[in-house]
Amino acid sequence: MAAPAGGERNHRAPGPGSVTGLRRATQLDPLELEPSGPSVVAIGGGHGLATVLEALLGYASEVTGIVTVADDGGSSGRLTTTLAIPPPGDVRKCLLALSPEPSIFGELFGYRFEKTDVAGHSLGNLVLAALTDLLGDFTTAIRTAEVMLGSLGRVIPAAPHSLHLRGVIDGRVVDGQEAINATRGRVESLSLLPADVAAEPEALEAVAEADQIIIGPGSLYTSVISALMVSGMVEAIEAARANLIFVMNLVTQDAESLGLTGRQHVEELHRLTGLSRRGTLLLHQGSLEVPAQVERVVIDEPEAAAVGWGLAFADLADPSADWPQHHPIRLGQALSRLA
Repeated sequence: MAAPAGGERNHRAPGPGSVTGLRRATQLDPLELEPSGPSVVAIGGGHGLATVLEALLGYASEVTGIVTVADDGGSSGRLTTTLAIPPPGDVRKCLLALSPEPSIFGELFGYRFEKTDVAGHSLGNLVLAALTDLLGDFTTAIRTAEVMLGSLGRVIPAAPHSLHLRGVIDGRVVDGQEAINATRGRVESLSLLPADVAAEPEALEAVAEADQIIIGPGSLYTSVISALMVSGMVEAIEAARANLIFVMNLVTQDAESLGLTGRQHVEELHRLTGLSRRGTLLLHQGSLEVPAQVERVVIDEPEAAAVGWGLAFADLADPSADWPQHHPIRLGQALSRLA
């Protein structure tokens, strides 16, 4: 993980091999973050949210990631089904994004098994599951993992329990985040089940106290919108004092957002979440190698104004990435200017 804008991170030598030594070795150092910076909350899931959290370490004084709990694919889906815990995968990605390197705990949390009965599982997911079993609840497990990893911010599930995402795509009911993500067609509606599960109170408090709220980038329907659909989340954003930023995706996603224009991304966000508040769209401006099966996401100032948003441009892409993705340092510099 690259060091954020503003200089390299400080590292402390590990202490004695004990719980006390572990806490001392990984305790949050206030010099790691910018004391005069804003308090920033980022909402979403997947690699997009992890990239934003890494970007925030360059300028924020407090960093909070609020993570969707509708992931039912891969290792997360298997653990959610068998152990009845919220999906740990996106939480694990965010914890790693907020943690200094190098660290043996970071290496362990990022390790993925390739053989035997645990093939496909990330060790970090299994550790979070084990901590939940040992300590009694998922939130305490996350807080303990933050200490282990020396996290420079907080990670909060959007809801206290795993939620099931259901969509209607071209008239057909499609069940589950993974299935929706892979189905081409117009998403007519989305719902979270059970519908009466309220957002995690700690997440709502973080939104209320934030100076800047960031949504996106990430899978439009299954990461960004699903995180905002948790009961109480949109209402908290509407009431918050914070500046609102929507980081636009670099390219569309096959099949989830294939064919959507930049303006349609914004319109879908409002249509499916009920969000009435507007803010600033942050869009990549610069060269970008776009794979043949997807399209670049673009929106101009008249289109942004037509949907009520301001528009800011910056060179945000990672030129070394194999697939179009945001560069955390460039993204952090752009977000700091908007703060």
